Amino acid sequence: MNTTITDVFFDLDHTLWDFDKNSEMTFDRIFKSRFPEIKVQDFIEKYAPINQECWKLYQHDKITHQELRYNRLKFSFDALNVEISDEEIDQISEDYIEFLTDNNHLFDGAIEVLEYLKPKYKLHIITNGFAKVQDKKINNAQLSDYFSTITNSELAGVKKPNSIIFDYAIKVSQASKESSVMIGDCLDADVNGALNAGLDAIFFNEKNVEAPTNIKQINHLLELKKYL
Repeated sequence: MNTTITDVFFDLDHTLWDFDKNSEMTFDRIFKSRFPEIKVQDFIEKYAPINQECWKLYQHDKITHQELRYNRLKFSFDALNVEISDEEIDQISEDYIEFLTDNNHLFDGAIEVLEYLKPKYKLHIITNGFAKVQDKKINNAQLSDYFSTITNSELAGVKKPNSIIFDYAIKVSQASKESSVMIGDCLDADVNGALNAGLDAIFFNEKNVEAPTNIKQINHLLELKKYL
């Protein structure tokens, strides 16, 4: 146990909740009924990097929520040379949001590490996801009992890496920055965002990408036991 830390903040998507796996299962369900000719793996190959780039723009307020939802689908279908109407995109987008939380795969070790941390620290979530969707993910995956507070970008009015969302989460949790640590999969939003706001941070580097050597990192959630 790290006696200097009292509060542990987690990102949700791509950190605890296996977004890629759950997302692929959701698209598979949609395409089977609407686009049976499209192989979901072919779509995901195009969609995954496009979605990531759209989220980066959204995090930095370069595009709106609606543009995020539209662009990530439109650009993916364009990349597959599949013609699709705006009405179809809107319907897929609605179906996606509705069905996504029916899948609740977590990263390996998520529950085990939360069980390990909960008696020792106050646990919290800071997420850029949309409140209604994130609440459903947390509840359906039976994560809600582990967390004292949940901060999302709609509540805070800004998105990670903006330091205001970290300030908001610290205030709501009645924690102190000096005794808090943020754990997340995004170097920009989670790690640098937290460090710039005055919190410690641990990079969940599940994909084993190159990262600055001065940043604490783990490749598996259970490795948190080394730090906490």
